[in-house]
Amino acid sequence: MSKTIAIAGFGWLGKPFALHMQNLGYQLKGSATSLEKATILQKGGFDAYHLEISESGVSGSPQAFLEKVDYLVIMIPPGLRRNTGANYVLKMTHFLAEIEKSKVEKVILVSSTSVYDDAQGKVTEKSLPKPKGLAGKQLLDVEQLFFASEKIKTSIVRFGGLFGGSRQPTRYLAGRENLIDGNAPVNLIHRLDCIGILSEIIKQDAFGHVFNAVTPQHPSKSNYYTKKAVQLGLVPPSFAKEEKGEVFKQVDSELLDLVLRYNFKHRLT
Repeated sequence: MSKTIAIAGFGWLGKPFALHMQNLGYQLKGSATSLEKATILQKGGFDAYHLEISESGVSGSPQAFLEKVDYLVIMIPPGLRRNTGANYVLKMTHFLAEIEKSKVEKVILVSSTSVYDDAQGKVTEKSLPKPKGLAGKQLLDVEQLFFASEKIKTSIVRFGGLFGGSRQPTRYLAGRENLIDGNAPVNLIHRLDCIGILSEIIKQDAFGHVFNAVTPQHPSKSNYYTKKAVQLGLVPPSFAKEEKGEVFKQVDSELLDLVLRYNFKHRLT
């Protein structure tokens, strides 16, 4: 009998991940933030459910969504970059309560490398995150919330900057001038590798870990985005002169190799 994966957050990453896992023989469920969106997904052939998580609780059909699920993958964007004052920790506390009421035992929580401060230098999974911003602090609090649950076993995946498909960050920087942090290393990951890593965690039953998920190559921002702009036929950005001795964040992973033996599909040059 095939295993069932529920994906909370059926967007840029969730939908292609679902299709990939379906091709591997898994049964899939997906969530949408409105009944209308869930209906559209259902018409497209997906087993979709309305699931809306707010600071006041979880609405929709959370228990139907979580019923008979072997693996839950949470890809719910925290929305913290928009500075709306949202309490992501409170939202996820409500969702965790629903998960703990269900029979779900294994969870993948998609997080971010922003749990590390930009001035932490080189970091791996062994490094203690020291976020200074509110967004990073909330993400770390949610990670700890799920890790501390006695009813589920969670693996946390801290993705770097996401790109692939329609998401090309170079396009937003093209032609801009006097950008800062040109010497900073990029911490990026392609969508194909996001899908590959999530897939391997499930296939290898690798739960109870924290994975930094960033492409191993770290060219400087100025070199990388200038080269990519030329390749895309765009006007390259220009960067301000940097002070010597500045410390930037470089996120590396030890556990992707040690635990998953994962080989990246997309290299940064």
